[in-house]
Amino acid sequence: MPPVRRAAGLFAGLALGLAVLAGCSSQGASTDCGLDACTVTFERGVDASATILGVEAKLVGAEGDQVTVEVAGEQLTLTTGQQATEAGGFAVTLDSVTDQQVKIRVSRNPGN
Repeated sequence: MPPVRRAAGLFAGLALGLAVLAGCSSQGASTDCGLDACTVTFERGVDASATILGVEAKLVGAEGDQVTVEVAGEQLTLTTGQQATEAGGFAVTLDSVTDQQVKIRVSRNPGN
């Protein structure tokens, strides 16, 4: 492969990687993102939010095994084990709830 093509391919790959990483930011939360889905772990007791896949996800409240989050401007109430709930073209599920953390998964709906 000619050096120019190799360099162009490397540059394109780095640009895509930076775009994916730049698309995630958080406060009081940590994120683990792929191309079409992110897992967001919110810290409880703080104002927790994350920008993922071009939308904001916020922890509104948690009580027992029930959690209220806001994703893409829509408020959702989720329970552990519940099927995915749709919000703004995304499927949202509650992975786990502890005294310290709430973990949700946000993925793009394939039809959108």
